[in-house]
Order: sequence, then structure tokens, then C-alpha cells
Amino acid sequence: MSVPSQTLGQWFESRTGFRSVLHAALFEPIPGGARWRYVWGSTLVVAFITQVITGVFLWMAYSPSTQTAWESVFYVQHELRGGWLLRGIHHYTAHAMVYLLVIHFLQVVIDGAYRAPRELNFILGLILMLLVMGMAFTGYLLPWDQKGYWATSVGTSLASQAPLVGEDLRKLAVGGTNYGHHTLTRFFALHAGVLPALLVVFLVFHIALFRRHGLHVRHPARGPQQMFWPDQVLKDSLAALAVLAAVLALTIYNHGAELGAPADPANPYDAARPEGYFLFLFQLLKWFPGELELWGAFIMPGIILTYLFLLPWIGLTRAGHAFNVAMICLLMGAAIVLTIQAIHEDNYAAWTDKNEVLAANDPLMTARYEASERFLRAQADAQREAQRIIELAGMPTRIPPTGALALMHEDPYLQGPRLYRQHCGSCHNYENPQERGVAALSNIVNPKPTAPNLYGLGTEAWIAGWLDAHRIVSPDYFGYQGSPFHEGEMASFVQEAAPADADEEQRNGVAEAFASIAAAMAAEAALPTAPKPDAPQTERIGEGRELITGGLSGVVDSGVSCTDCHKFQDVGDVGLAPDLTGYMSRRWLLDFIRNPAGERFYAEKNDRMPAFAPHDDPRLNQLDDHSLELIVDWLRGDWRRAPLPESEPALPPAAVGN
Repeated sequence: MSVPSQTLGQWFESRTGFRSVLHAALFEPIPGGARWRYVWGSTLVVAFITQVITGVFLWMAYSPSTQTAWESVFYVQHELRGGWLLRGIHHYTAHAMVYLLVIHFLQVVIDGAYRAPRELNFILGLILMLLVMGMAFTGYLLPWDQKGYWATSVGTSLASQAPLVGEDLRKLAVGGTNYGHHTLTRFFALHAGVLPALLVVFLVFHIALFRRHGLHVRHPARGPQQMFWPDQVLKDSLAALAVLAAVLALTIYNHGAELGAPADPANPYDAARPEGYFLFLFQLLKWFPGELELWGAFIMPGIILTYLFLLPWIGLTRAGHAFNVAMICLLMGAAIVLTIQAIHEDNYAAWTDKNEVLAANDPLMTARYEASERFLRAQADAQREAQRIIELAGMPTRIPPTGALALMHEDPYLQGPRLYRQHCGSCHNYENPQERGVAALSNIVNPKPTAPNLYGLGTEAWIAGWLDAHRIVSPDYFGYQGSPFHEGEMASFVQEAAPADADEEQRNGVAEAFASIAAAMAAEAALPTAPKPDAPQTERIGEGRELITGGLSGVVDSGVSCTDCHKFQDVGDVGLAPDLTGYMSRRWLLDFIRNPAGERFYAEKNDRMPAFAPHDDPRLNQLDDHSLELIVDWLRGDWRRAPLPESEPALPPAAVGN
């Protein structure tokens, strides 16, 4: 037996009273009629509901621990079907909520809707704003990537500056003395549990008080009275739809939200910045350096926040309201200016010609340029690292049980440059001669090198430089500052092979011979990036080997042979110059770096390069075997797990002074 729909509706109404509730919610009079200026509160509610829905689904895939947080976010972003869309909507809606709050706040202040009898509701609105900002701050850490980790580290470190309770407050936020698992779980509990629950509670009170006092209208006589339904609901719905459409567009355009490399406490992140809506606070701290930091971190924000809570009482009179409107506009303008200033300072090197900076000879301008260049380099390095680790994590070998950070530490492409800067960069350049003066990611610039440039090590082009009369005495080879080889036997031999008075036939013959020797030496290196030799190249390699072992008497007037100093295969003796057998191969290079003063290499002629790992006591070694292998594999272009990314983002000119 079926129950008529009208009877069922009446039964439900008698038990719940939903019709009366719905009628009270929708059929509210709006003096002066529906207006677009009233849509912001409703869009905020829709944005929060969107956050709750997407957050719950993200929660189902998220694992809050230092060894699984990044990995679970990677899974959502790159492997879960539609996960990138879900995460992107959650990310950009969080941004939208902050900006919608600002607009809603401005509308309330300008309209005077904060004054009696609505002062308590205004206070609740300020509390809601702080809760939303707290959710934004705590959510920043949850991907456990470099950007979120170091930005949160800076933010929580500021808490220690608070008078009396600063250090205790920082420990409470961090969950101990160090950032780690407890920090992440604490922030996750705040972000997904405590703060949303508090926000719902205060939102209920906020809406209840709003309904009690009704809508505040500045000029109610300007239009006919209308009802919330359907006139204002239509405007609210269209505004909410526009916000969601903008969020969806950003999500699709960026294919979700950004995910950086896994958080690595051992490697500081120089490009750490808060999200855009917190940039003005970050910039404000720069105006209060050193001992004045307390003013920028607590005193001034505290004064401003106290003023905001006192707004309803300051604005009791018409003059007070005018003062409040002017002051809020001034504060908003200052926040915008500080945000623009922060963006400009970070991108100063990209937007300014280096020659203009040099011509100005202004220390402050130079310092600003160098700071910006460091930030942009760190930012580009971070993008490169993120691209690489995501590439590695998506390979068939997958992420190991030890986590993505271990995968990152095992990768030559990521760790090689870092170790090279630390152990080799004080003497050697790693700079592409074709990109000199451009701070490309591939360059590690040493303004005053005291050893050869190792960019392109082992390639035919790099080896050919040693056999070029001009390049061998350049700073990239033996022409560096303090070089004992600038006028040594090797440089003299190359320069005298084709003297200035030699005829064109002799110069061409020497050039062809040296090119064949370079091809033979590159074959000894056997770089993994070298193309497979074709028949003509194989012939050149064979000719080069014969020239090395058979002598150059038919090519150069001096009759000097390579094996007079070098050993190559079974010809020649070790001890005078480096053994060319397996020259720049992985095994040769590992042995050379371990002990360049070994008999196979420079022996007693080694003038400055330290032995990195020949000691009987491993604790005395400057590099362990694994770190040494990472450097060598990076120098040789041996990534093993995956190829080098096809392209790298460009950077502005190198820092002033390089």
C-alpha cells in the first residue's frame, strides 16, 4: 500500500518541522532589494562546504607520517584517478576562502554592519577569519615537501619570539624540540579536526546572530523590498558558481596543486616563502630586522588585531565610522603594497638588467640583485628537484620502503651537484662555456677557479680543449689562477705542435690528428650519454689510438709521443703523467678522486688536489664511497634510473661579482 506524497510530506513535517525551518531560512525580507554586494557571505559558506567535501576524500588517501605523507600526496596527485582534480580544488578553494573573507570583511566595515547591535556577530566573524587563516597555515605543512616544511619552520620559529611563553609556544606547535612526525600529526589534527570543528561551531553562532538582527542595509529606500528567495538566492548562486568555476579553471590549468620535493631537514630551502595571502606579513618582518623582529612578529600585528576587535566601539559615532573605514582602507593598502614589494624583491634579478646594476655602483642595489638571484636559483633548483623526484617515484621500481627522501638521496642527478658544490666547487667550475654569464641550472660558478672547469668532462669536445693551443691556457683548463701547468710540458707541446709560422697543410694535419686523439680518449671514457659510434667515428677512434701509441713523429715536428709521458694500454710507463687507459671512465675517475697523487695519476706533480678517500681510517676520508660515486655519476651523466629531464627552466644573469 503506497502513501500519497502529500501525506508523507505532512508526516515528515509533523516530525521535523522542516517546512517552517525552510520558510524561515528562505523567505526573509531584504530591505532595498537583492544586491550583488550581499553575496560574499554565501560564497564563503559554499567554499567551506567544498573544502569539507574534498578534504574528507583527501583524508581517505592521506597518511600523516614523515615517511608516508609526501608519498600519499604523490599518490593522490599522480596516480589516483581524478586525484589531481580533487587536490587542486581543495588547494585553490583554500586560497579563495581567504580572499573572499577579505572582501566580505571590507563590505561589512564599509556598510557599517559591524556596529550595534551587530558588534558580537562582528567579533565572531573575526574569530572565523583567524580560524580560516589557521587552517591555511596548518594545511601548508601536510604535503611534507620542502616548500611547506621550511615555510612552516620559519612561521613556528617566530612563535619563540613571543614574550615570556615564546619557546613553550613553539614547542607546543612543533610537538617537541625538533620538527618531525609529531609536528606533522599535530598540524594534521588541527587542520582536519580541531579548527574545522571550531569553525562550524562559530559559524552556526555567526549565522544565528545574523538571522536575529537581520540584514544591514545602508540605503534601504533605494529599491523595493524583496525576499531572500528567489532574488538574493539567485545572485548568491551565480556568485558561488563563478568562484567554483575560477577554482576549477586554476586546477585544470595547473593540473592540480604544486608538489615539491620531499622535506629534507638536512638541506635548507632558500626559496621558502608563505602563500600569497601571507606575503605581506613576511615582508613586514624585513622592516624590523634583528632585535626589532619582535615588533614585526607580534607587537604590530597584535596592535592591529586589537584595533579590529575594538572596531564596533570606535565606530559608534559617524566620525568614528569614517575613521574606521579610512583606517581599514589604509591597512589593506599597506598589505597590498607589502605584497607587491615582496614579489618585486624576489624577482628583481629577473626584471632588472645586470649591466644597469653594475653601472649604478650602488651597494644596496647590488645586494638586492644578489638576494633575488639566490632566491630565483633556489626556486629553479626546487622545481628541478621536484620534477626529478616525481619522475623517479613514477618509475617501475617505485618508492622504496624507506620513503621518497631515500630515493632522492640515492639519485646522482639530485645529490651530485650538492656534493660537488660542497667538496669540489671551491676549486673547480662546472660552467658551460656557451652559457657563461647566465646562471643556468647546469652551472656551478666559481668566480676565481684554481682548477680546470669540469663541465662536459670526458666528452670529445671537453678533451679537444686540452689539445687546442688557445683553450689549454684558458681558465677552463690550465690557465686558472696559480696554475703550475700554464707553461708546463703539456701546454708547450700543444702550442708548439702547430706554431704560428706553420703552413696551412701542417695546421690542418695537426688538427685532424688531435681530433682523432680526442675521439679515442672520449671512447675510453665511455660516457653513457655518448652516441653509439658509427663506422666513420669508429675509424677515427682507431686512428686516434694508433696516434697515441704509435707516436706523432709524422704529424708534429718535435716527434714527441703521447706515451713519452702517459701510459696508454700496454705502451708507456706510469708515474710521469696520468695513465690514459680508461681515461675518465667511471673506475678511472673514482680512483683518481680518491688519490690524485697515486702513481697512475699525477704522483709527485700533484700540486693541490687533496686525496678524498685513501686513508686507512675511514673516519679521515673527506668523502665516503657512496658520496664519491654520486659525484662521479653526475659528472659523467650516468643517471641509471631515468634520463635527465628534457628541459630546465632558465634563470636571470648570474649574480653580480661572478
